Amino acid sequence: MKRSTLFVDVLSVKEFPRSLFLHRLPPYFDILCTHPMFGPESGKNGWNGLAFVYDRVRIGNEESRVSRCDQFLDIFAQEGCRMVEMSCEEHDKHAAGSQFITHTMGRILEKLGLESTRVNTKGYKTLLNLVENTAGDSFDLYYGLFMYNANAMEQLKRLDNAFEALKKQLFGRLHGVSRKQIFENEDDSQVI
Repeated sequence: MKRSTLFVDVLSVKEFPRSLFLHRLPPYFDILCTHPMFGPESGKNGWNGLAFVYDRVRIGNEESRVSRCDQFLDIFAQEGCRMVEMSCEEHDKHAAGSQFITHTMGRILEKLGLESTRVNTKGYKTLLNLVENTAGDSFDLYYGLFMYNANAMEQLKRLDNAFEALKKQLFGRLHGVSRKQIFENEDDSQVI
């Protein structure tokens, strides 16, 4: 390959390819990590206003190298993308809390086998849309969000803890209602 080649990744995770490129590519190769924060479904009607995250990991100082990187980024800016410069580390923290959680919830809801009814609420329609939006993506994409983002496991733990806390809150209130009914019935039996 030619010296000063620009390497660009467009993966949904950033720290893993950044590290790989920095360790494997010679220092005279430029590295630009990017993530179009949309896919075929969410970008099917155009990219205007959709986020495009990028990190100029290693771009040489020569004008031609800087210009080449800018020209690549301009392709997405001209299509109307909202250009967001962000470190790979920050991206992965945000992506685990948004993209990974979104895909996880969509896949959980898919496993429930939700179906449209004649009385769908707006909220329920939103859930059905989430399933449609995420289930259409390959499991390999979802697995990659989990496997190659160091923050994904923490999000699964937080999700599990949140679900357990919610169940505890529901059952705690149910216990209070049951106890109240038992003692009210006991008082009624003593009156007779």
